[in-house]
Amino acid sequence: MAIIQKEEKLELKFEKELENLSNLKNRILKTATTETVELLFGGAISNGASDIHFEPEEKSIRLRFRIDGALEDIMDLNKAGYPAILNRIKLMAGLKINIHDSPQDGRFTVKKESGDIEARISVLPGAYDESIVIRLLDPQTLRKNLEELGMRDELLEEVKKQLKKTTGSILTTGPTGSGKTTTLYAFVNFVNKPGIKIVTIEDPIEYLIKGISQTQVEPDKGYSFANGLRSIVRQDPDVILVGEIRDSETTEIVMHAALTGHLVFSTLHTNDAAGTIPRLIDMGTKSQVIAPAINLIMAQRLVRKLCQECKKKIRASPEETKKINDALGRGSNEIEIFKKEGCEKCNFTGYKGRIGVFEAFTVDDELEKLILKSPAVSEIRDLLRRRGMITMLQDSYLKILDGITDFEEAKRILGE
Repeated sequence: MAIIQKEEKLELKFEKELENLSNLKNRILKTATTETVELLFGGAISNGASDIHFEPEEKSIRLRFRIDGALEDIMDLNKAGYPAILNRIKLMAGLKINIHDSPQDGRFTVKKESGDIEARISVLPGAYDESIVIRLLDPQTLRKNLEELGMRDELLEEVKKQLKKTTGSILTTGPTGSGKTTTLYAFVNFVNKPGIKIVTIEDPIEYLIKGISQTQVEPDKGYSFANGLRSIVRQDPDVILVGEIRDSETTEIVMHAALTGHLVFSTLHTNDAAGTIPRLIDMGTKSQVIAPAINLIMAQRLVRKLCQECKKKIRASPEETKKINDALGRGSNEIEIFKKEGCEKCNFTGYKGRIGVFEAFTVDDELEKLILKSPAVSEIRDLLRRRGMITMLQDSYLKILDGITDFEEAKRILGE
């Protein structure tokens, strides 16, 4: 799939009324097709959308925004006006408007007073027409401090302690869209001080950070995480950020760098923190290398926060009370929690914003001895449970008790 890149800029005037999705829909219905693209981008960005989806169906074009990680139906667009929208977006992204049977990728920049937003475009042929997905990368959403991520006080202090070390690695795990990149950038912001050299290798570079060296992988040109990381180690860095561990070669270099005087931050895909160690072993890492090379392993997810304007206090049901008591080892008979309501501030969803739920552990002597045996995930989970690690599910229940989120959202993200 060829990537055609062209630096175009779309300048928008942001209007207060576009922050309401109902107003946005009414404006689009009354607007000429030529101005629809500007309205859509203005509305998406004003509402904090991370993605815009145009999904052609038999008689209309389904328009959806991904807001706080969940897709929201906006409206059905008239199919007659879609070719004009499609061609406008293709032209801005530097794509070929006469190609309709092959996927195309491109990008352009959206001008905003508080900073530019990069729009990454994916066009895919479909049964009824070409579908478009636009990823909106807003640097403001990534510029977070550790305190803003949602870690419990004791976990926050442990993370800060590990970030003050000069060697070893900190790994964050979770599926796509779980906030791992935001967490890595928060790590970098915490350690980014005069006298420290930080080098990153990313795919892609989400936003530029003053005072550090950032590089982007380009597999088509032979610049992968593995060979890029080899070069980075020769740049005499103190801290290295590796966007993702994808293969055994990258794993080996990350572990070696962590053992030879570097502090390394990286991510990989596992379901929970305990699964990280077996995953590394499966990727060819020697078990005797893992323990001394890793300082902290953390898994995370993102849950939507209840809208603070309209949430309502209720008494937990017997079933909810039992779940909380069983998960947290409590014996309360009456527990107060909050439920979503819906208002104009949250576009009647009941949620506004997202926050992380976490689980994390450090590698101690007992765990190191277990790692040497190449343990199953269940064995590691049992040890961590005995050590009293707060799981992501427990963390979500603590946030339910604090009125930050609700059972519906915890179940959507973490299951039962």
